[in-house]
Amino acid sequence: MLDPTDRRILSVLQANARTSNADIARDLDMAPSAILERIKKLEQKGFVTGYEARLAAKKLGLGLTAFVFVRAEEKGGATKTGAKLAALAEVQEVHQVAGEDCYLVKLRVRDTDDLARILGEVKSIPGIQSTRTTIVLGTLKETARIDLAHLDAPESDA
Repeated sequence: MLDPTDRRILSVLQANARTSNADIARDLDMAPSAILERIKKLEQKGFVTGYEARLAAKKLGLGLTAFVFVRAEEKGGATKTGAKLAALAEVQEVHQVAGEDCYLVKLRVRDTDDLARILGEVKSIPGIQSTRTTIVLGTLKETARIDLAHLDAPESDA
């Protein structure tokens, strides 16, 4: 599926998406045009889904992170409520989950007053039965990076 060169390109882009094709090519001892072609193929095949800058939420006045478990009336994998949750500006992530709840929502807000306001918006979405909120006191690790090291290891039959 992915050869070692593709994995190395993905590792470099994941660490710094602004790395130039020329720098990647120099690192891999390849032509920049070959790197560009490989990156385009990785994008077309869906291995690279986008590029974005990571912003400092606290510096932007969004000092409170919360996770909200949402229980909805939806049946059998429907995601209409999830789409409505995802449309809220403060919501960063919406995950459909197994268990008693239907969704796990990550949001960033200014403070507890802002949290109360957005929770009111969440609860006003038709079909939502209940919410449970957990406020983050501190973050020890937060990343969107995927560990590519396991791709190097051969599959075991065990």
